[in-house]
Amino acid sequence: MINFFRQLLKPKYETLNKIEIDAKKIIANFNYLKERQGSAKIFPVLKSNAYGHGLKEMCLILNQTDAPMVIVDSFPEAQIAWRYFKEKVLILGEMPLKAYSYCDFKRTEFVIYNSETLKHLSRYGKRAKIHLFVNSGMNREGIKDLARFIELNKNYLDKVDLTGLCSHLASADEQSILNQTQETAFIDSLDILRSAGYFPRWIHLGNSAGLLSLRNKLLTAYRPGLALYGYNPFSDSEKSEFEKNKQLQPALKVISRIVSIQKVLPDEPVSYNESYHAAKETNIAIIPFGYFEGLDRRLSNKAEFLVLSLNSAIWTPIAGKVCMNLTCLDVDGRTVQKGDPVIIVSDQVKDKNSVLNLSRLMNTIPYEFLVRLQPSVRREIIW
Repeated sequence: MINFFRQLLKPKYETLNKIEIDAKKIIANFNYLKERQGSAKIFPVLKSNAYGHGLKEMCLILNQTDAPMVIVDSFPEAQIAWRYFKEKVLILGEMPLKAYSYCDFKRTEFVIYNSETLKHLSRYGKRAKIHLFVNSGMNREGIKDLARFIELNKNYLDKVDLTGLCSHLASADEQSILNQTQETAFIDSLDILRSAGYFPRWIHLGNSAGLLSLRNKLLTAYRPGLALYGYNPFSDSEKSEFEKNKQLQPALKVISRIVSIQKVLPDEPVSYNESYHAAKETNIAIIPFGYFEGLDRRLSNKAEFLVLSLNSAIWTPIAGKVCMNLTCLDVDGRTVQKGDPVIIVSDQVKDKNSVLNLSRLMNTIPYEFLVRLQPSVRREIIW
């Protein structure tokens, strides 16, 4: 009772920066992806803090879907998923062997890339549910000669519960002969596994782009990441696929607030290294969001954000170098006030400050932009 009142009376900290996650959009994206592969299950990929969206927040949202399993990269991520997601967790990444002893085997399955990890997990018997990862052509990781692997490790395979077979496509988001080569190699691996007497329930090869392009009915699950969060995995150069998937809805919005306003005279420099000089007398608005929070320095003097002032919405360019925890905006002679909200990242695809357009300014991909959003920035689910 005392702790209850302590929490009730505890000061509520109001943050200047926040990331809003629209739950309805995430669920709509999930349902759209599910419709595209109606016979298969969807395993949402929540690694790297759910692509910047917040692992805890995404688990809570996905509890409103029929996802039977979410995918994380490591034991620390799995600890969060066990707490906030009601179904199973698939750990995708390699871990120190000792880490497996800390796992909740009732709710966890593991991706296996080598005989050393398989041998270690075999000591847990059928409690250990594993997905074998085969190298189907990306040549980054996995088992290249599955028949030989089975021959050398049959004793260990018989001790565990082999529930899945998986691999990863290298070029699913573009037209490439490698896609068909990998799909064929993967299905050949499935035949080898079945011939050896193993019949895994989960057969999964497709990432977001694979989910939207593969038509193989042998695949029983897909692992969407980017598309789940509302971003089209195809570039507009792949016009047919890009157009088909326009109904995906970005669910993330990043908002800050103006903390100070500086009056600057003509030709005065702004921020580090004098990379920006005022063309005329102007006002510089400061927001407490810099490269520590996830705003890349490559956006210096390039990106524009939307200031929501009392009477209007104002597009304002970054003035000078993005700093560690601060960024300067040239609001020209327009009226803004301390405390005015600033939309750093818009959830509207066509806006100048959408994830897609900011990524283009940085000459990178949306994945990189998203995962660099600091976990310390507060996430808020909009239901």
